[in-house]
Amino acid sequence: MQMPTPNPETLANKQALRERLEAVLGKRGVIADERELKAYECDALTAYRCAPLLVILPESTEQVSAALKVCHEMRVPVVPRGAGTSLAGGAMPSADSVVLGVARMNAVLESDYADRIVKVQTGRTNLSVTGAVEADGFFYAPDPSSQLACAIAGNIAMNSGGAHCLKYGVTTNNLLGVTLVLMDGEVVELGGAHMDAGGLDLLGLICGSEGQLGVVTEATLRIVPKPEGAGPVLIGFDSNEVAGACVSDIIKAGILPVAIEFMDRVLIEVCEEFAKAGYPDCEALLIVEVEGSDAAIEHQLGLIKEITERHNPVAFRVAESADQAARIWAGRKAAFSAVGRISDYMCLDGTIPVSQLPYVLKRIGELSKQYGLGVGNVFHAGDGNMHPLIMYDANKPGDLETCEAMGADVLKLCVEVGGCLTGEHGVGIEKRDLMSDQFAPDDLDVQMAMKDVFDPMWLLNAAKVFPLDASQSRREAE
Repeated sequence: MQMPTPNPETLANKQALRERLEAVLGKRGVIADERELKAYECDALTAYRCAPLLVILPESTEQVSAALKVCHEMRVPVVPRGAGTSLAGGAMPSADSVVLGVARMNAVLESDYADRIVKVQTGRTNLSVTGAVEADGFFYAPDPSSQLACAIAGNIAMNSGGAHCLKYGVTTNNLLGVTLVLMDGEVVELGGAHMDAGGLDLLGLICGSEGQLGVVTEATLRIVPKPEGAGPVLIGFDSNEVAGACVSDIIKAGILPVAIEFMDRVLIEVCEEFAKAGYPDCEALLIVEVEGSDAAIEHQLGLIKEITERHNPVAFRVAESADQAARIWAGRKAAFSAVGRISDYMCLDGTIPVSQLPYVLKRIGELSKQYGLGVGNVFHAGDGNMHPLIMYDANKPGDLETCEAMGADVLKLCVEVGGCLTGEHGVGIEKRDLMSDQFAPDDLDVQMAMKDVFDPMWLLNAAKVFPLDASQSRREAE
């Protein structure tokens, strides 16, 4: 994976940069030791690594603004970083960049249950947002598998979703306002504690922009009341294609479960070994969760069972207790960790129309045989957000490159059937050179023109999202 050539002048000015940043952040807020910098040399896409020039850890919007002013004046690239859980290399630094981590900015600033909002600093982890409001009967709906660790900053950058996005939507559907610091240090407020802001939808532009336009330091989030009740059901099938067809039929019937999750045999076995969730022995598994009153749950499960029976399931198990329900989800949430115990892997993030699930699953199986690499499928089937895990051996020469080639073919397949390159992981460095497979040159020019407005010198998260040659030429033009 090609990275931009470091600017020799920036490298030479490291000491001066460090001193200026320490002046506004204090020595505790700047990391310069080479051993400590290694902790920031990659994110969860661990196949690629590059230690940054420095790391800064501000504690407030004001400190972020002051630090960015320094980097802007010295023309130093800045890589915003949440918790480093990005699977697309979104937080990977370059050798001449400063990583701006928001981990120390984790306070709850305001809770308003009447208007159903909570305002937090964006270094706060996803799950701890719910932790701050659940005693009062509320929760924050987006729930990525990494929710125990991932930060709200990264969720906003990548427009993260999670298992329950089928009903509650992804981050953009639950984000009401942000405090944004531009590269020159200017602080901007977008949206707020209301449904819709007047004027241009700049909030919609920021959510999913992958740190290209500014650093989000505070966020106003929508919280929702806990449902009266909820429960998952396990449905087993003897093939991936049949399971995919069942998902399509459930959605076409107008039923709206909270979540529909898919796992194939590879993932069923490794997750069962890891979490002891009680999964059935089958080729493909759906986890379907519905919520509401007891009567509503019973009615929805009845409709789902009726549809499922048309596809000859090998298992249909309703969770009979809160403990069973928790173990079912524990297994699904542990999927990435469970696979990591047995193999190196690359996790993809293509999104497709639900009706194309059977065909795409079949083609992924064919590509697995063609490339000679194992693949496990686990994904949010209800909205077509796929997460194939391509397994390879990082110590075997050429295996990573083979994995990348297969991954590119899978993502191109998603685009060919009417989907897109990413649903919630972002583009980062992983998919930047595939952007021209989804977007025409004029489309990419418009997107890059938006970055020109917010970050004219192209210093924020440089060499991400857009094809490397295009982004480098844009930066050099300044």
